[in-house]
Amino acid sequence: MAVAAAAAAGPVFWRRLLGLLPGRPGLAALLGRLSDRLGRNRDRQRRRSPWLLLAPLLSPAVPQVTSPPCCLCPEGVHRFQWIRNLVPEFGVSSSHVRVLSSPAEFFELMKGQIRVAKRRVVMASLYLGTGPLEQELVDCLESTLEKSLQAKFPSNLKVSILLDFTRGSRGRKNSRTMLLPLLRRFPEQVRVSLFHTPHLRGLLRLLIPERFNETIGLQHIKVYLFDNSVILSGANLSDSYFTNRQDRYVFLQDCAEIADFFTELVDAVGDVSLQLQGDDTVQVVDGMVHPYKGDRAEYCKAANKRVMDVINSARTRQQMLHAQTFHSNSLLTQEDAAAAGDRRPAPDTWIYPLIQMKPFEIHIDEIVTETLLTEAERGAKVYLTTGYFNLTQAYMDLVLGTRAEYQILLASPEVNGFFGAKGVAGAIPAAYVHIERQFYSEVCSLGQQERVQLQEYWRRGWTFHAKGLWLYLAGSSLPCLTLIGSPNFGYRSVHRDLEAQIAIVTENQALQQQLHQEQEQLYLRSGVVSSATFEQPSRQVKLWVKMVTPLIKNFF
Repeated sequence: MAVAAAAAAGPVFWRRLLGLLPGRPGLAALLGRLSDRLGRNRDRQRRRSPWLLLAPLLSPAVPQVTSPPCCLCPEGVHRFQWIRNLVPEFGVSSSHVRVLSSPAEFFELMKGQIRVAKRRVVMASLYLGTGPLEQELVDCLESTLEKSLQAKFPSNLKVSILLDFTRGSRGRKNSRTMLLPLLRRFPEQVRVSLFHTPHLRGLLRLLIPERFNETIGLQHIKVYLFDNSVILSGANLSDSYFTNRQDRYVFLQDCAEIADFFTELVDAVGDVSLQLQGDDTVQVVDGMVHPYKGDRAEYCKAANKRVMDVINSARTRQQMLHAQTFHSNSLLTQEDAAAAGDRRPAPDTWIYPLIQMKPFEIHIDEIVTETLLTEAERGAKVYLTTGYFNLTQAYMDLVLGTRAEYQILLASPEVNGFFGAKGVAGAIPAAYVHIERQFYSEVCSLGQQERVQLQEYWRRGWTFHAKGLWLYLAGSSLPCLTLIGSPNFGYRSVHRDLEAQIAIVTENQALQQQLHQEQEQLYLRSGVVSSATFEQPSRQVKLWVKMVTPLIKNFF
């Protein structure tokens, strides 16, 4: 297991080498550390190594599923079951999965789910805005909590909210002040946790201005959970995300095991975060190391254990449930078992939670994403989208060096969330243009224009924040897999922030069609990038931005 994880995490050559070293975890760990160091060095280089052209020849075999096949369970039904070696696998019916398409639909669904919640509301986001729509959301929470106390048989409704400390504390009116009335009125039912990165400490914490301190690291997970239903998204709790900021959203309805997992995950991150008090102060959980006053290594070690315990225990639970569902009482025939009613129907869709928390040495999402990009065969199509085009060097190398076709959707400067911002932040869209042009030039220099295509999203009066990918196998007109959640595929997502997304694998054609339509609707509002794109006046990047971008690209 340690070898497999280290192999998938490193560059392609090292992964190939590690595949030849079974049963030697010490050596695997050493090579993994060398691989990480080489990866960081490559990130500092301006040009890609010509060795990336050998990536298809050096790509590793797909990690093998460790469970033996049997006649009762749906073993071998899809090629991505290797993911369950890393994370829990949740098999569900596709009828429980619904893809949302608009900010308004996302907002109305959240309010409706809050109103009918009886047991738990769990919300993880970067921040909560301070406008009237955000207040409407808080009012929904207050009303539901009030009803839970006034009911004939009062429910045990609990509300847990996880936000980032730096972003949630910015300004006089902020996420904290929005939530304080709830916390004061329902102190036994409401918990507000504020994650503070362990890397922002000491003199650095004192010197960096409020608006820029979030560049060091954030709580970036976006999960919205109501009883046994979950929304996974990249959208924050802010008015633009409810109106005219395009994102992606998937609703998992009545999926108790998935809801339990994300409740436990948010609780785990909450436990290593600062707890907001009714007087607007913060405290650490009893027995926990302080994130920026305590020993950093000790804090990160404790946080790693807390989060990995959730992942590993859920993985064990799902394995046991799988065994009970499909393997128990194996003397019965499948027909007898079905007639007796003690077998669940075989799922046609599988959900895999992918967690990335590099500050805590948790990099599952990175492993899975790199492996998916590596294993995408010739003839396959990958549609990858990000609101902030700033791919890691490893992801760029895989896109340029592997065999699948890529269509990458990114924000045009006018729909970038930083467009028109004051001060230095206003130059960030230009920095993204510079990064985009460098990547496009490399695509052209390698003669890959037919295989790797860039497209820019544009919509009047809107901004673009969608992220994720859709994978179409060779010969298929519908996707069989999508990644959806908070990561942007950039350096920050991989190395600095706390991230979570899910891989959805489905055999169901109706759900595949939903995902295909989602992809089509986003790409329909885009134009193909060509050399002429960068000749437009709006794409002229100032010299100082070009000079500064290599120094700051790992911070945005």
